[in-house]
Amino acid sequence: MTIYSFSPFGYEGALVTVEVDLRRGIPAVDIVGLADGAVKESRERMKSAIRNSGFDFPMERVLISLAPADLKKEGSGFDLALALAVLVAQKNYREGGGSDSDEKSLLDEPVLVLGELELSGALRPVRAIHAAVSSALQAGITKCIVAGANAAEAREVAGVKVYGAENLEEAFSALFKPELFTGKNDADDRFFIPKGSVNVNGVLFPEEDPNLEFAEIVSQEKLVRALQIAAAGGHNILAYGPPGCGKTLAMSRFPALLPLLTVEEAQSTTRIHSIAGLLRPDEPLVRIPAFRMPHQTSSIEGMCGGGHQSRPGEISLAHNGVIFLDEAAEFKTSVLQMLRVPIETGFITISRAGRTTVYPAQFQLLVATNPCPCGNYGSSNKICLCSMKSVELYWRKFSGPLLDRIDIRVQVDNPSESVTVVQKTQRHPCEICTEQINCSSCEKIQNLGEESVENRHSTFELRKAVADAVLIQRERQGKKNARLSPHEVLEFCQFGKKEQAILDSAICNHDFSQRAISSILKIARTIADMEKSPKICGEHLTEAISLRCDSGPLDLFNNMGE
Repeated sequence: MTIYSFSPFGYEGALVTVEVDLRRGIPAVDIVGLADGAVKESRERMKSAIRNSGFDFPMERVLISLAPADLKKEGSGFDLALALAVLVAQKNYREGGGSDSDEKSLLDEPVLVLGELELSGALRPVRAIHAAVSSALQAGITKCIVAGANAAEAREVAGVKVYGAENLEEAFSALFKPELFTGKNDADDRFFIPKGSVNVNGVLFPEEDPNLEFAEIVSQEKLVRALQIAAAGGHNILAYGPPGCGKTLAMSRFPALLPLLTVEEAQSTTRIHSIAGLLRPDEPLVRIPAFRMPHQTSSIEGMCGGGHQSRPGEISLAHNGVIFLDEAAEFKTSVLQMLRVPIETGFITISRAGRTTVYPAQFQLLVATNPCPCGNYGSSNKICLCSMKSVELYWRKFSGPLLDRIDIRVQVDNPSESVTVVQKTQRHPCEICTEQINCSSCEKIQNLGEESVENRHSTFELRKAVADAVLIQRERQGKKNARLSPHEVLEFCQFGKKEQAILDSAICNHDFSQRAISSILKIARTIADMEKSPKICGEHLTEAISLRCDSGPLDLFNNMGE
């Protein structure tokens, strides 16, 4: 039998073979193989755990080798693997290397072992379990022993049989009882589904949250429509407008429109969150898309990842999810510019101290910003005090190539004063309504107000079109429209001569780049999918063009090159 452990580094990590040799000499424990301080200290935890679990620690000289020898081993997850390797070596040493046929059935198979030992012999959970089990499966290892608290996470990897032990004694006994190992098959319904998930037109969505209700957003129909299209097709979106217009309020509710991740998408996302140590005990598989909202003081390392173990950054933690940059102009220019390559490629390569790792980073970018330093440029009811030069410098922080990678742009304005007055009149139609409950005039106006709320687009209603589009995309190409390759754009974004004339006119008037034209076609394809249309119609293309070339401060950058 070969016992393996796992050394986390970056997205891939590495399997580590644990070998033990017992020989005559002064009793001692030697660990070789570039072990760090935490691994070397495990010899003391291992000794106490073995004795306190009712076993005898070998009186011989113990040599533990961690292979490959040139790979640095880090973390406390080696404790259990070292202890089991010592106990198995002691058993073979005393029996002269033999074992009965019943025990041999499992001892001849490789086993992945992960867990931190307490001095009492109890097991503590460790991070990167999902990454370790996935790597083990790729190497042909199908049996794993982990701490009980990590068992559910490990079982979310299809094809692996797992035993969750609570202490060292249970883990050692499991080596001789193959029937204790259980796992899951490839059927989607066998995997974790968050509690309260809602099925909308055949697509699962997270449980409805009253705090993320779109019906409460007033007089921002265009922004809500743009967010619905962005959710349906995975498009990046920029909303700009004066302070207090509601752009942050609307965009912070975007997660309510996102469906649950498929099992395939959830596997890579869970692996990243497991490496970062962010998995919750009640969520062994990340099915709810991540919604990351980094602060404006975030550094490049915080966004792209790094450190001596190359931990994932915000863009990798948002894999198959969303990054929302609120007050984006306040971020460092270098931080904004480093987003350009991951947006285009869907992954990021991190090199640290001679080692390189590649993290997936297929995230959706949401950006909210003011149109100028004072925030009132383009406002219909406020005066902008900024010069054109200051407005131009303000927007140049984003750069033309970064803006060109944002598919949808929406200018948001403050609701007109008349709307505000009407709302106040509906809430307080007379001076005595707060005291006289049966006021007939109040009842009429209150009923009118309730009807207007019902006519607004609720989150549930918005989800229906999103679900239709997502289902079509999964069946047609297996990914969102925003991720279509140039070849796939030509194949799936089909339209007639009338629509071609509309597109040609828009290209001449706005001088669109090739990337902008591709974005327009992808947006139009998403709008058509929301309406279950096999082909792109003129109204779909017209709406897509309007969402790409929204008027406002962005007109200053129409001629900025890539």
